[in-house]
Amino acid sequence: MGVRLRQEQEAEIIQRYGGDLEQCPKPSAEDVDVFLIARDAETSVSVGCGGLRRLDEVTYEIKRMYVTPAWRGRRIGEVLLRALEEAAISRGAQRMRLEAGTRQPEALRLYERCGYQRIEPFGHYANCAESICFERILVPSAA
Repeated sequence: MGVRLRQEQEAEIIQRYGGDLEQCPKPSAEDVDVFLIARDAETSVSVGCGGLRRLDEVTYEIKRMYVTPAWRGRRIGEVLLRALEEAAISRGAQRMRLEAGTRQPEALRLYERCGYQRIEPFGHYANCAESICFERILVPSAA
């Protein structure tokens, strides 16, 4: 399930940019603390995914956010994003960061709609002209 979604996401990125521009180490089971999969409730078909990689004691980076094209526009990305934030909060995070590309308008709109603020490119993205980075300070939800 997750493998198929990650392969689709990578293929879409390569098609949009003409190649794999990812300049940081690719996420792996060793450095991704959480990987969520969204499924259609009726068919159990996997329709989206997203993961968390810890950057420091209080910061997680969102990796491999993806919703299959047929399922976009149904707020699945927002649900995944909020679930990743809750998972990060439960692990002590106070801040979320992420990188998206200039040719991913759907993703850029999602992150801005969900309260993420553009920041200077960080880490491995610092010298990538195609990178747009975001950050959101997390507030734990009331129990």
